[in-house]
Amino acid sequence: MGHDIIAIGASAGGVETLRTLVAGLPHDLKASLFIVLHIPASRTSALPHILNRAGRLPTLHPTERMAIEQGKIYLAPPDHHLIIEEGYLHLGTGMKEHNVRPAVDVLFRSAAQSYGPRVIGIVLTGLDQDGADGLLTIKQHGGIAIVQDPYEAPFPSMPKSALAHDQVDYCVPLLDMVPLLIDLVSS
Repeated sequence: MGHDIIAIGASAGGVETLRTLVAGLPHDLKASLFIVLHIPASRTSALPHILNRAGRLPTLHPTERMAIEQGKIYLAPPDHHLIIEEGYLHLGTGMKEHNVRPAVDVLFRSAAQSYGPRVIGIVLTGLDQDGADGLLTIKQHGGIAIVQDPYEAPFPSMPKSALAHDQVDYCVPLLDMVPLLIDLVSS
């Protein structure tokens, strides 16, 4: 069983960072990707369109109980937690965490609880500490923890917090992340 569940969290500076990341992913990646980007509830998200133009994997906002498919990128819609259940997705409207909904920690915890050692958790650029606790949960369930090098992140708070809280497997610059992911998914 490989690492075929990739959960990614980002905040400030995340749109361009995610665009760069997905641009390098191959069209035949044998994994499903799940992304939380902090977007205000009052905004409409153009992120699926942006990432579809940047990369080769189809990107969408899922609907409630949508089945998970390999080779797709699922983005948390504004004001909804993205919760992974075995085989499908749930869109939660529960309490905010770290004053945000969607929250990275919610995504990471649900991925770890549903898929354990198959999960790769990635914390990218952003403010505050969302994702640090969830990344620890991924590690506790046998998954892999990756953090963007905070020295290159436009907003280093989230990566620094994850590094301070967790035993991270990899702390890498963004451009080194794609080959690392390809390697981890295929091993």
